[in-house]
Amino acid sequence: MQRTIVQQAATSAPAPIAVGAGGNGGHAAPPLIRLAGLTKFYTEGGQRRVVLDALDSEFGEGEFVCLLGKSGSGKSTLLNLISGIDAPSSGAVTIHNGGRDIPITTLSEHERTLFRRQYVGIVFQFFNLIPTLTVRENVALPLELAGAHRQMARAVALLDRVGLGDRLDAYPDKLSGGEQQRVAIARALVHDPLLVLADEPTGNLDDDTGVIVLRLLLELTRDAGKTLIMATHAPEVAQQADRVLHLVHGKLVEERARIA
Repeated sequence: MQRTIVQQAATSAPAPIAVGAGGNGGHAAPPLIRLAGLTKFYTEGGQRRVVLDALDSEFGEGEFVCLLGKSGSGKSTLLNLISGIDAPSSGAVTIHNGGRDIPITTLSEHERTLFRRQYVGIVFQFFNLIPTLTVRENVALPLELAGAHRQMARAVALLDRVGLGDRLDAYPDKLSGGEQQRVAIARALVHDPLLVLADEPTGNLDDDTGVIVLRLLLELTRDAGKTLIMATHAPEVAQQADRVLHLVHGKLVEERARIA
């Protein structure tokens, strides 16, 4: 499925740029995210299972980074650590914003929640819309939580942008899978986050719908200059990325630069 998605999306998405560069014309991107010795392990039956093993990496501002790996390789775990949904066993995640570093891994769970509400947008594979809220209310929820009531027009504007301006009062169960994912994309961007994380955003969609969703996600994040980290198990998705990182046996391995 994913090969079809990327090959068709390539007609409208920007050409990839060299490894190590962000979305700023080929110059080295300022590091927005820094991982230092990031480790996550679980204990099962008295045995330690290491999922992420002392990761050191940086992600630039405005960069689209594709995170590849087999199912169970730790892609979702890494996104959860970057977003503050989960805490690491050891190591650090630091986000740079406004001339200061925010040490995510030293924050309390409540502080991480507040950080995520303000600075992170997340697109999940299974949409995660609230069934009792309308389309407009689902997209406006991050603004409500942030107390940004005066910015509600932004929710409507984004829904217009993703082609759902005529479905504002519909409920999620009346939408197709592709429409639900478009709502989820609008929700992830409505509060103007620093960072957008996408966890297999086309994994639950058919080929044609996946083309539309991927194209839309890339267009909106590129236009807004957002850093996008997308996890997938399909290498073909990486064709549109600025950089490609593989998760192999708990380690991040950067793909060599593609030759034009």
